[in-house]
Amino acid sequence: MFLQTWKKYLPVIILLMKRSEKGDQVLDMNFTDFQRATGGKKTKLTFSSLQLTNGRTNYDANNTQLAKDLMLVLQENEQTGAMLKNKQFEFSVNSSYQLTIRNSTVTEEKEAV
Repeated sequence: MFLQTWKKYLPVIILLMKRSEKGDQVLDMNFTDFQRATGGKKTKLTFSSLQLTNGRTNYDANNTQLAKDLMLVLQENEQTGAMLKNKQFEFSVNSSYQLTIRNSTVTEEKEAV
């Protein structure tokens, strides 16, 4: 349902995933993109935590279609697939249509401190 919408935002998501090593990144998205994708159906357009560790998700049956489609787009893309390996990312979308990307990978430098 949301695959095309996520693909539209993918280039910016890739950039923000790279920047997320320095801190949380936020992408302001357009409500109408998601509204069009639903075709007028009432659908939950938020999710609180989609965690991808080494490219695999914390499978949560309660994840919305929005989260599941984001996961599919990230896993199918060659560039993001490579970025997800050996790293842990957390994604969330709030009611203001802001995608937050958090890189929660523990690096060796952080472990040594």
